[in-house]
Amino acid sequence: MQIIHTADAKDLGQKSGDLAAALIKKAIAEKGRAHIIMATGTSQFETLNQLLSHTDIEWERVVMFHLDEYIGLPISHPASFRKYLIERVLDKVPALQNYYLINGETDPEQECERLGALITAHPIDVTLCGIGENGHLAFNDPPADFDTQLPYIVVQLDEPCRRQQFNEGWFESMEEVPQQAISMSIQQILKSETIICSVPDERKAAAVKNCLELPISNLYPAGILRTHSDCTLYLEPASASLLSQK
Repeated sequence: MQIIHTADAKDLGQKSGDLAAALIKKAIAEKGRAHIIMATGTSQFETLNQLLSHTDIEWERVVMFHLDEYIGLPISHPASFRKYLIERVLDKVPALQNYYLINGETDPEQECERLGALITAHPIDVTLCGIGENGHLAFNDPPADFDTQLPYIVVQLDEPCRRQQFNEGWFESMEEVPQQAISMSIQQILKSETIICSVPDERKAAAVKNCLELPISNLYPAGILRTHSDCTLYLEPASASLLSQK
């Protein structure tokens, strides 16, 4: 893992977004197509804005998956990650027509099977991700399943994860936050050729410290990114504030 310390959240987004754009263009040039995984949530705002500012990306040659979605949440709900991607990515780059969104409103086991077959046929070049306040990677809350080879799984959301979603303003009450989600598995994320992990905000500082400085454990799921051969982690002063060495 390579760790990049940036000046602030804006700088973090510019650097991570520029790297994502470069890698997408490289995959298209070398393979004719780029397969990517998009992340969602407040931590990705600046990264996605910077990525989409690269108007020379041939989006018609990109295939997109994403990390997770709540079970039972309508696509019209403000917290829906499908809604997030439609509004923040797909509506802005209409040339991106090859995408597979997670439908949390259908049978979850069948949806996991559908998506698993699709992503198995499309090896991933670039994954964008973040780290949750509880150290989760996608919606793999602690103790995360490090072993399953299933590409997508049904997961239970723990209280810290659900509280993060509420505190970020996606839901009007804790009771409204779903307790289950469909998530890309840890092993599927690690299959990506390159991983770009963007982590701004002081709220993530404890999770960053745990994932980087403690032994790799399913109690700090994102720490497993340290085992990946091509992962770049972008931090800024607030998110890196608790690290022993900066």
